[in-house]
Amino acid sequence: MDAAVIFGSFALFIVLNVPIGIAIGLSMVVFMGVTGAVPLSFLATNMFTSTDSFPLMAIPFFMLSGALMEGGGLSQRLVNVAESFVGHVTGGFAMVTVITCAFFGAISGSSPATVAAIGSIMYPAMVQRGYSKDFSAALIAASGCLGVIIPPSIPMVIYGVATGESIGSMFMAGFGPGIVFAAALMLLSYVISKKQGFKGNGLKFSFSRIFAAMKEGIWALFVPIIILGGIYGGFFTPTEAAVVSVVYGFIAGKFIYKELTLSKIWKALTSSSLTVGTVLIICGTGTIFARVLTLARIPDMIVNGILGITESSILLIIILNILLIFVGMVMDTLAAIMILAPILLPIAQFAGMNPVHFGLMMIVNLAVGFITPPVGVNLFVSCGITKLPFERLSKAIVPFIAVLIVVILIVSFCEPLVMWLPNLMMSSK
Repeated sequence: MDAAVIFGSFALFIVLNVPIGIAIGLSMVVFMGVTGAVPLSFLATNMFTSTDSFPLMAIPFFMLSGALMEGGGLSQRLVNVAESFVGHVTGGFAMVTVITCAFFGAISGSSPATVAAIGSIMYPAMVQRGYSKDFSAALIAASGCLGVIIPPSIPMVIYGVATGESIGSMFMAGFGPGIVFAAALMLLSYVISKKQGFKGNGLKFSFSRIFAAMKEGIWALFVPIIILGGIYGGFFTPTEAAVVSVVYGFIAGKFIYKELTLSKIWKALTSSSLTVGTVLIICGTGTIFARVLTLARIPDMIVNGILGITESSILLIIILNILLIFVGMVMDTLAAIMILAPILLPIAQFAGMNPVHFGLMMIVNLAVGFITPPVGVNLFVSCGITKLPFERLSKAIVPFIAVLIVVILIVSFCEPLVMWLPNLMMSSK
């Protein structure tokens, strides 16, 4: 009865196109009104207490940091550095897009923000160099997924808050999957470019050009070093690192590159504030959703149901992957983590997975959800930048989804890929 009321009302609000955060909250109101099991005051008090969290403060600062660095010209410098390394090979500028998204992901922690920041620069440049519009738009959308896999990552922060796992360990665990993810996209870019005749920039490899690009972009390259080095070196927490990145981004954009104007600062503040408001509503209502599910013992029912199908570790991991891919297709990533992480973690642990390993598997699955219709946020952002129809881009993204499913399986069944750095850092302490 409880499950029918909760999930039925939630599904109804989603069908009515109610925003995901509001839909979660309204489904809780319906449950409380129908069953009377929990007072309405539970909704207000828990929404406040769940967002009154020091780790969650990292989210607005990382978002603001990414916006300031986009407006301050750091994104273009990262593009120039990446092109100096691989721009000369077949499909080189496509690889530049992947590498730049990886670097920008280490600044913003957001997938849609990465697509918006890098796509506005790379799409016109790729088309001008002879790449097809469909391939360029699809590559930018897929590469944007690196924004939530390469640390720091906002979904990693949310997973840490939802499960109590170390956010620092989650950040360290993201490097292996992030490198494999980027390498897979670069390999696919090379294959497609070779097939369709997309050439390099015509320049020979030159150390002097690399040196010149790195000299110009050194302040942009320092950002991930300062953020991640500070966290792993024990100088500051992820939240403090986010604040440092905002200050650094402002100084670099305003006083070093001198491209950060007052209008760009205002745009960065307003855009990041609107996004943060949406995220915190999802965090607040998602936490309540998870707590109500626990009170109704629905997680126990789900766990017992899945374990009733099989107790094979391999099959359980495959089932979890299928479930997460489907959820990523129809549900917001942050809401999915807040609701499902506490429910599915016991199943993953039964299958022998480390909680941090499962967290990365979950995030990689949901990252692919950013490019899968019907709720592929990266696809919509890419459509907005490129002006291509959604149906046309959905067709072009299929090869990328196929390759990234292989990456999901590698991440799921190769624990050392995920855990080598967290284990190394723990053993060195």
